[in-house]
Amino acid sequence: MVEAGVDIGGSRATALRRSRQDRGPSSYPPPGADDGRPCDLVTVPARQGLEAVDILRLRDGVGPVLHDGTCDTLGFLVPAGTADGWDMPGSACTQTLGRGLRAGIAEPPVNGAGWLVAPDAAFSSATDPVVLRAALGEAARTIEAVDRCR
Repeated sequence: MVEAGVDIGGSRATALRRSRQDRGPSSYPPPGADDGRPCDLVTVPARQGLEAVDILRLRDGVGPVLHDGTCDTLGFLVPAGTADGWDMPGSACTQTLGRGLRAGIAEPPVNGAGWLVAPDAAFSSATDPVVLRAALGEAARTIEAVDRCR
């Protein structure tokens, strides 16, 4: 799915190499703040994304999350620049350069997409990429364990 140069269906991924301690506290404002900052987009298969959303809601919090119209993928809004260092296998991070994806927007910025976690219901205006990476890893391990038990 493509709108305004943003593809939430996937792209080449590279890895986030900074720890949360190195970055310090998030510079993103709380939910509801319409700061208009550009965001990158991490896309994952829906099953893994749904597990990660649950993990993030229970622990560190989750920023806005998009779902595509066919519910095949979820897209997590992350701070701009995340795509420069993202390499999580099974996921992709698209550098949007502000083309349609900005923190605090009310309407989904991609045609055919909707909010799974709307900006006004999110913990912050973007998900911390270090925390997201950990949640996606835990989600993948959970799915693998469930699949082995079938």
